[in-house]
Amino acid sequence: MRRSLSLALTAAALAVTALPASVSSAATTPTAIPTPGALEWGPCPEGADAPRLECSTLDVPLDHRRPNGRQIEIAVSRLASEKPAQRRGVLLTNPGGPGGSGLTYPAVLAASGLPREVLDSYDIIGFDPRGVGRSTPVTCDLTREQQWRGNFPPYAHTAADVTREAPYARRIAGQCVGSRTAWMLPHTTTANTARDMDRLRVALGEPKLSYLGASYGSYLGAVYTTLFPRRGDRIVLDSNLGPGGYDVTAMRLFARGMRDRFPDFAAFAAGHPEYGLGSTPEQVTATFYELVERLDAKPVQGFDGTLFRGHTFEKLYADVSLPELATFWKAVDTGGRLPLPELPANAENLLSARFAVVCGDTRWPGTIREYQRNAAVDRLRYPMLGGSTASVNPCAFWPRERTEPPVRITGRGPSNVLMLQNERDPGTPLAGARELRRAFGGRATMVTVDQGGHGVYPYAGNSCADDAATTFLTTGERPARDLACAAEPVK
Repeated sequence: MRRSLSLALTAAALAVTALPASVSSAATTPTAIPTPGALEWGPCPEGADAPRLECSTLDVPLDHRRPNGRQIEIAVSRLASEKPAQRRGVLLTNPGGPGGSGLTYPAVLAASGLPREVLDSYDIIGFDPRGVGRSTPVTCDLTREQQWRGNFPPYAHTAADVTREAPYARRIAGQCVGSRTAWMLPHTTTANTARDMDRLRVALGEPKLSYLGASYGSYLGAVYTTLFPRRGDRIVLDSNLGPGGYDVTAMRLFARGMRDRFPDFAAFAAGHPEYGLGSTPEQVTATFYELVERLDAKPVQGFDGTLFRGHTFEKLYADVSLPELATFWKAVDTGGRLPLPELPANAENLLSARFAVVCGDTRWPGTIREYQRNAAVDRLRYPMLGGSTASVNPCAFWPRERTEPPVRITGRGPSNVLMLQNERDPGTPLAGARELRRAFGGRATMVTVDQGGHGVYPYAGNSCADDAATTFLTTGERPARDLACAAEPVK
């Protein structure tokens, strides 16, 4: 089977942490606004169980404009504070996506070094957003081959490549809008997930909620605090999308993110001659283009140039993956055995939910000519990935009707947002974070970190940024102004 784009690229673009997901059925019994204490906590389902993690479900309206109409189910988890006397509220979390499960994320955060004082100060709350995993799920009835294709189109070297991809993109859109869960698509949006979060706040019996969201979770948090500015307490947004969320601009920014981040890998590979990829960063960069050209002409062990680009992009998400990436390049160059990507068990739902939100949140360009023009521009600006991320995808053929316009992020509301951002983030580049920072105006303070990779808190281990986030979550104090954190030695 020809795999024209690594699903790993899709997974990397989704979230800081990969999490399990499965299927649940839709609830249809009408319910009113939940009352405080409405959640009944019990053991988590198999595959989502973790030490001390409790789970529950909450019914929410499919359409929040019709609160007593059809209901869907949201799966919720809780890692309760072990020190009730120190507990100050709830910290709702989201690891990214759209399409990623968040049910086990509280346990992931605890295992990844979320400071004890934060764990003591809050009940850490996770959830599968609407359409995802153990919440009422969406499907596009994607075949295994379609799942392997992922959500990024093959690299378009020419305008004709864009034209050739269009029928495939149209077919995926048609499967989504013709599936048995098509009734959910108009309402599977970031704004409605934010409204579900506020229903969850009520069910938890909290007057306000604090929030920690990464990657796409940054946009979800920005939308929540825009729709409900007085109901958010302490809002931490990590690895930030721009104010338009995952719109066409954000999709094209993946190519800029790869350009921003790649020099870190080039310097690493040049400093390790055992890989044989070049003795200078410039030589390593030249090796990239040599290998891509070779694989475009003749794929090796199922890897073509687009898949090579995708695998490279994925491994740029974390410094710990750079040796693995260099080993992979060496194997490609020398004819060694290449890793066979695995298809996640939840790939169909992950991709379907992603299409639903990404295509449903905003309108995308509707003509092939515009995607051809974008691909031509980005191939020149960001040649490593631009021909892929600017090309046509299913959102071009999504129904044009929307239940509401996108949420516009503004500076209206309390100054209670802390943004955390690596300077060289491949998945959510600094350029987008700066746009979100400008949109928030006086509401936000931003901490930038002189490091590469996707995800700051608590994964990256920069004490300057970690201290700023922990202090804000536990005391409410933020840096007086935007803060630039210096690089720190890898521990």
